Amino acid sequence: MKPSDPGIRGIGMTSARTRDRLIRRLIEQGIRSASVLEQIRTVPRHLFVDEALASRAYEDTALPIGLGQTISQPYVVARMSEALLDNMAGDKLLEIGTGCGYQTAVLAPLVKEIYSVERIPALLRKTKQRLRSLDIYNLHFRQGDGWQGWAKYAPYDGILVAAAAPEIPEKLLQQLAPDGVLIIPVGPSGQQELAMVKRQNDHFEQVSLGLVSFVPLVQGK
Repeated sequence: MKPSDPGIRGIGMTSARTRDRLIRRLIEQGIRSASVLEQIRTVPRHLFVDEALASRAYEDTALPIGLGQTISQPYVVARMSEALLDNMAGDKLLEIGTGCGYQTAVLAPLVKEIYSVERIPALLRKTKQRLRSLDIYNLHFRQGDGWQGWAKYAPYDGILVAAAAPEIPEKLLQQLAPDGVLIIPVGPSGQQELAMVKRQNDHFEQVSLGLVSFVPLVQGK
């Protein structure tokens, strides 16, 4: 599917004017990365939600995608992407929680390779088809337990986790490259913070990027 196709451009409530309004809101909220903002503008978010919700696709809100999962709020996607790219020294990314693939699509042109892990097989099958239809190919997928990461291709210059863990999984820290950065929501429901962890040899420095609300990072396949 090419950007000139009507399904990509969007019509009515998914029009360019609606997308521009979203971008202005993100800028007002402090997003500064031109590359991230352009991706939020151009990635067709209405294709990542059910058709019944397409008219709400460019609102700055999370939306349900079925199977107990959500597509993240555009501001949160932009905030996580910006923090990752501003602090990521290389271009090899591990994504935990492929979900509907929206975050993946935003990041795909901005890094060289994405290794993405999703626990729910049915969700992963649909997402792989969707991303192929958008001609995104620098992706490697695995169905499995996100708590375990993907050790086969470690270390990673960046790790981005799209679900909240009560504490940072040790396996993910182990798979982070020297000078690598991990972006992850941490904490129980209602008390989650977005954490950024940078690796300095065997030392890890953690800072909070603010409050967030994510579905839990479930252990096991």
